[in-house]
Amino acid sequence: MRSASYNEFGKPSDVLSVSDSQTPEPKNNEVRIKTILSSIHNHDLVTIKGEYGNKPELPATGGSEAVGTIDALGSDVKGFKKGQRVVVSGVQGTWAEYFIAPAQSLIPIPEAIDDEMAAQLIAMPMSALLLIEFLNIEPGQWLIQNAANGAVGESMAMLAPQRNINTINLVRSKESEQELIDLGITDNNVVTDSDDWQQQVKKIVGDAHISGAVDAVGGKSGGELISLLGKHGAMASLGSMSGEPLMINPSNLIFNLTKVKGFWASDLMQEISRDDMQRLTRELIDNAANGTLKLPTGGIYNLDDIQTAVSEKVQAEKKGKILLKP
Repeated sequence: MRSASYNEFGKPSDVLSVSDSQTPEPKNNEVRIKTILSSIHNHDLVTIKGEYGNKPELPATGGSEAVGTIDALGSDVKGFKKGQRVVVSGVQGTWAEYFIAPAQSLIPIPEAIDDEMAAQLIAMPMSALLLIEFLNIEPGQWLIQNAANGAVGESMAMLAPQRNINTINLVRSKESEQELIDLGITDNNVVTDSDDWQQQVKKIVGDAHISGAVDAVGGKSGGELISLLGKHGAMASLGSMSGEPLMINPSNLIFNLTKVKGFWASDLMQEISRDDMQRLTRELIDNAANGTLKLPTGGIYNLDDIQTAVSEKVQAEKKGKILLKP
């Protein structure tokens, strides 16, 4: 089979190449999946750089989420059949014609959800739902997030209102705000290149207070989120797009009894109970099938074009998730 693999950590467009290897065989509790489409996530690229929390053994094949059809089943696998369409997230090696996944990680996908949405349905939208519960945000409360036009941010802005949770969606420019509007996210968007953006946030909230914050930027931006939290508020840090350390005014922590917590979705997905995972998965599938959740695609690239697909230019200019087709 063909796969996009790397023999050393480094810049993805430099170290990735398409190579031939033996088609893998599933163990007793595994299945082999024939890939239809696979997502290129930021954490996939960070993994290839060698900067992620987990480092795979080299040589390695990229990718962690895909939609495909079951091609072969291990002897102990029950409840699935060959040819069944499923989605898988949190595995390794999905940038290939075939990959192996534990049977317990398979999620059957209804026909109402097309391949482009299915290929990116779990990782980022699931992160949004996990963040809501990680921060203990209740119906009627307020949550503020930066980088709201990112995959997690857009999912949060669409899914949180279904739980009667109010979001304030911070973006850096009018162009970024338009990305939200194009998805039907029209309420409580604030552009931070305006001098009075913090006053705009306070006007939106009124007499209420903000209970939770999601920081994907770090640096000054993360500290600004903390300054807008109400007493006993909590912020989840899940990224550092700025490349800068989180800048926090201690007064905002001390006098508001604020909590700042690190959030790593892939680890939390391993820790939550099977019942909770199934509950959250059903919520995602229902919202995707009924049109509430929209997941834009920034382009579909053939496996042979992997260097272009992961390039800084394509990743910086994308208006949706970049997908790979083997």
